[in-house]
Amino acid sequence: MSEVFGSVWWLIVTLGVLITFHEFGHFVVARRCGVKVLRFSVGFGSALWKRRDRHGTDFVIAAIPLGGYVKMLDEREGDVDPAELDQAYNRKPVLQRMAISAAGPAFNLIFTLAAFWLVLMIGKPDYQPIVAAPSGLAAEAGFQAGDRIVKIGDDSVSTWTAALETLAVRSVDAKPLDVTVRTAGGAEVVRKLPLDRLTDSSDIEKSLPEIGLRLSAPVPPAIAAHVSAGMPAAAAGLESGDRILAVNDTPVADFAALGETIQKEAAKSPTLAFKVQRGTSQVDLSVHVIQQPASKGAPARWVAGIEAPDTHNALLRQGPISALPAAFKETWHRAGDMLALLGQIVTGHASTKNISGIISIGQAANTSAQMGLGWFLDFLAMVSLSLAVMNLLPIPILDGGHLLYYLIELVKGSPVSERTQVAGQYVGLMLLVALMGLAFYNDILRIAS
Repeated sequence: MSEVFGSVWWLIVTLGVLITFHEFGHFVVARRCGVKVLRFSVGFGSALWKRRDRHGTDFVIAAIPLGGYVKMLDEREGDVDPAELDQAYNRKPVLQRMAISAAGPAFNLIFTLAAFWLVLMIGKPDYQPIVAAPSGLAAEAGFQAGDRIVKIGDDSVSTWTAALETLAVRSVDAKPLDVTVRTAGGAEVVRKLPLDRLTDSSDIEKSLPEIGLRLSAPVPPAIAAHVSAGMPAAAAGLESGDRILAVNDTPVADFAALGETIQKEAAKSPTLAFKVQRGTSQVDLSVHVIQQPASKGAPARWVAGIEAPDTHNALLRQGPISALPAAFKETWHRAGDMLALLGQIVTGHASTKNISGIISIGQAANTSAQMGLGWFLDFLAMVSLSLAVMNLLPIPILDGGHLLYYLIELVKGSPVSERTQVAGQYVGLMLLVALMGLAFYNDILRIAS
């Protein structure tokens, strides 16, 4: 239940921050252009909080926190006082209306740049891209345990996450891919991944396991980095920082051995004798472990409530000056990958299964928040970039659709007919509902499978 609650909470935080920033862009530019803003709402539905400023704008926090909007004075939506006609949105020049429509996605891009800039300064704890014993296509390509990935194609990689993200994008092309590695012996060689032999290159989620590259993560020592309150280890008196030396007189060298020994010994009796090093003294504890039932395909396990110490061995940081151009480069790179994948989905080269919905966003928000500030900011940057890209698509009802209408008006010298705009709104709404339905279906299918 805590995972569900966390996903819902961090989803609300994510959408609240990003959509508010998006709508703030429309609001600021509308005010600059002399348009009267009637309402700035965070969320939909009945108002939980409301305040009116001296300009007559109602600032509202509404009950349903899954969106927001800016309502402007407009003759097409109701009668306008003749004294305020010069403040009506529809009376403004087309270039000003284009600026107001483009401001939302533009502010999402500004947020993306700022978030990546902060991420580059804070850093994200990660792992060096060192390969464990490979399987699948990687084994056939000659990868060996200890290989450190240096480049994938022409892209340099410094972390395991960057390597996986690059592989995921390139796998859709289904072409042999050169991967430069530094072997355990120090030699730099190029291994060719036969991605043209993927069973289904259109589905990224299936492609990565088939490629068969696995992380060689450092094994943490048998130290209790954190002891969960209310769990057996805490009840027995184990403290954070204690090093477990033995379980039932069986020595444990690292955290992996600790886990294996607990499973083996608890199968005989759930009451285990822990020998613990605490400072300069040794302590004997009796820990009555409990069995965690099987879930999501994972077998039942005996647990004590001990968390392993952090073993991340890659943390990339930059100064505030050097991080600025790097943030622009990261935004450009991620936007290019996003547009490429979108184009491949439209042309049928990538599966629509790669489209994620609100459930996946909530789960990813919760996971990244638990991983630390750097990871959560990186996640916010990616969602903000997605909002910018999606809203600029030339689909009626989105900002990109409005920009398309205004571009036509700019060329022909007169607005698009109201009948055409209404028809476009219906088409855009249908497309948007269909896309949201597909994303939600993908989420449910992924959970069910």
